[in-house]
Amino acid sequence: MTDTAGTTGTTLDLGPQTEALAQLVAGVTDEQLPDPTPCPAYEVRHLLGHLAGLTVAFRDAARKDLGATTDTSPDSALPDLAPGWREELPKILAELAEAWRDPAAWTGMTRAGGVDLPGEIAGLVVTDELVIHGWDLARATGQSYAPDPAALRTCHDFLAASVDDPGRGAIFGPVVAVEPGAPLLDRAVGLSGRDPGWTRTP
Repeated sequence: MTDTAGTTGTTLDLGPQTEALAQLVAGVTDEQLPDPTPCPAYEVRHLLGHLAGLTVAFRDAARKDLGATTDTSPDSALPDLAPGWREELPKILAELAEAWRDPAAWTGMTRAGGVDLPGEIAGLVVTDELVIHGWDLARATGQSYAPDPAALRTCHDFLAASVDDPGRGAIFGPVVAVEPGAPLLDRAVGLSGRDPGWTRTP
């Protein structure tokens, strides 16, 4: 993460993380779409649909292209897959990364999920989404997962800073305790309210 013009602005290249996520998407089989995930309300198909929706929303948030894609709450309906998702999701993940490479994306105000927020915070939120949902997808589909180290560190620090926020319950579940010496990904997953030991139901 590098400083941009200004004392508070930061940027992070999301390309390595979106590429890691695209590889996971490519590894999902049709037979796995109805399988459970660490997100209790989501099957794999719903998780992929959520990823598609948030990717478009935060791509447009970075561009300050505000409208229907940035105004819709992610809780408005159970997400599902659209036709052509295998080709479309990697494409919009790449577009997301490119949009956030513009330092202007990290400045000023924008909107995502119907919430107005500073660009820098939106960038941190989407980093968290990409890292944690990558873990969700990997666990649900039995794939190995190596998130981008810079994105993982940013995600962990973002989640750690939210622990004492009284409003975090609307977004994250209760923190799951993890040993201090656990891998950074396990600590981030625990901070997000997930059990790092979650496994697929046999």
